[in-house]
Amino acid sequence: MATVRLTMAQALLRFLDAQYVSIDGEETKFVRGVMGIFGHGNVTGIGEALERSPGSLTLIQGKNEQGMVHAAVAYAKQKNRKQIFACTTSIGPGALNMVTAAATATVNRIPVLLLPGDNFASRQPDPVLQQLEVANDYTVSATDPFKAVSKYWDRIVRPEQLMSAALQAMRVLTDPAETGAVTLALPQDVQAEAHDYPEEFFRRRVHYIDRRPPAAEAVRRAAELLAGKRRPLIVAGGGVLYAEAVQELREFAEAFGIPVAETQAGKSALPWDHPLNVGAIGVTGSLAANLLAKEADAVIGVGTRYSDFTTSSKSAFAHPDVQFVNLNVNALDAAKWSGAALTGDAKLGLRALGSALAERGYRSGYEADEIAGLKRRWDAEADRLFGLEHEAGLSQTRALGVIQETIGPDAVVVCAAGSLPGDLHRLWRPSRPKTYHMEYGFSCMGYEVSGAFGVSLAEPDREVYALVGDGSYLMLHSELVTSLQEGKKITVLLFDNHGFQCIHNLQREHGSDGFGNEFRYREEATGRLTGGYLPIDFAAHARSLGAKAFFAATADELKAALEQAKKERVSTLIHIPVVPGTNTGGYESWWNVGVAEVSVSDKVVQAHENMKRKIRAAKPY
Repeated sequence: MATVRLTMAQALLRFLDAQYVSIDGEETKFVRGVMGIFGHGNVTGIGEALERSPGSLTLIQGKNEQGMVHAAVAYAKQKNRKQIFACTTSIGPGALNMVTAAATATVNRIPVLLLPGDNFASRQPDPVLQQLEVANDYTVSATDPFKAVSKYWDRIVRPEQLMSAALQAMRVLTDPAETGAVTLALPQDVQAEAHDYPEEFFRRRVHYIDRRPPAAEAVRRAAELLAGKRRPLIVAGGGVLYAEAVQELREFAEAFGIPVAETQAGKSALPWDHPLNVGAIGVTGSLAANLLAKEADAVIGVGTRYSDFTTSSKSAFAHPDVQFVNLNVNALDAAKWSGAALTGDAKLGLRALGSALAERGYRSGYEADEIAGLKRRWDAEADRLFGLEHEAGLSQTRALGVIQETIGPDAVVVCAAGSLPGDLHRLWRPSRPKTYHMEYGFSCMGYEVSGAFGVSLAEPDREVYALVGDGSYLMLHSELVTSLQEGKKITVLLFDNHGFQCIHNLQREHGSDGFGNEFRYREEATGRLTGGYLPIDFAAHARSLGAKAFFAATADELKAALEQAKKERVSTLIHIPVVPGTNTGGYESWWNVGVAEVSVSDKVVQAHENMKRKIRAAKPY
């Protein structure tokens, strides 16, 4: 057998450079490149390999370990999981900074390959800089926390172990049912150790992502269940987009007259103005979708994981005889709500279920104009919110209305956390798939700027907008610099409402007077953060990094800034002060967050009683 002598790091890169995926006969190179920040734990191992023998892999220099992984996650999400970046760091804090983003990938079912450095396997210089020392288990290191947030984890303590580990990593990364973060911990010395690897290991490999049809008997059971239902509701999740099943969803809904509600991940699966698209579902849902959910006698979940936001903490589907049909490639999600499980691909599953219902002559029993009437009612409410003026300044929903009418239908909006996801889920009007990019499985603050950079890498010909609150921007904005370095323009729309107003609102809804969530000076008299707002010039900050920047405090100024931002060739930030508390809320939804059972505040005690009443009305499991 022919062999080639390579370091483990060189072999890893050569292997990754030869991986391809095939879906529906279309082959795609799977690993685009590596995002990395070098330290002593990887610079002379993977760093040397990337410098001297990268093959066709591109190095993207990250500025924050968590941020660069978010960018990699966004890239893979926008690519419908057909292409990824790997991410490399040093040991210790560099590695641990990726853990949050690893969880973001795993929760959202997005593939990302993490290559953190690790302690010396030989232990000759033990303990090395940044090494943990766990007295009762010396094998534990800073890479062990990745076990909790990875779909596959391994530590390569001998260079030849790479071969089996790399193949296992690819198995998970290319499995639509089990994908997420994959972590290969790479000891600092082993990265640089050489081995005679068989040439065959580096051959071009094609991983076939075959569409998995649901079992015929499962389709029959689901069709029988639905045959007796008159008010079904489709809940379209991210799996519709990942499976590229938007046409099948449309045809299925139209064939049987079934309204479609969308999760955050599923939004844009249908154009917003399609007659059967009733908008967002759940805690951040529209009035139309949530009213239909309350009376639905069947729920057809397609590619959704049924988070508490989707189900309004299991209170959204209130019909006493409601039953579920769950079409999902992941068996865990297909089994939720004790539903009829259709474990399989969304595209094939919708076709199969549609054929079974057509054979039975099925049609939903909604009254004439019922769905259209609810849709008109909600569209009118959205128009009202988009145009809502506030005497104290620019309202958040008015700002969104200006953005919606200005940026164009091909632009991609990226968001993740705060009050903006609720407003966008309810109000945003995408007319084309993949123009709404929301990370709401983990709702990770700091994803927005990094994610926008990742989307711009994936779709460089589109205008990409990061919609982010000031709190989230302050947490993590480092990859704005990377976007400038790489010439991948993003536009950051920074909504400045002086703090964590989403949680501030949540506090006050449950008995608090507001505590610890606004960016205010500390008052000497009270010892609390109740002084004036901190004045932060975000536009000046962006300019200091090399971006273009504008300030827009009115609707007219915002429209002008957006038009100018389109003309800019580099990343741009628009600082948009908005009146705190001018976000949307309610619309027949509820979220169980847990309220203190005892308190010195009567308002808190009353809020707890209200919570108990809501729990009694919700499904217990």
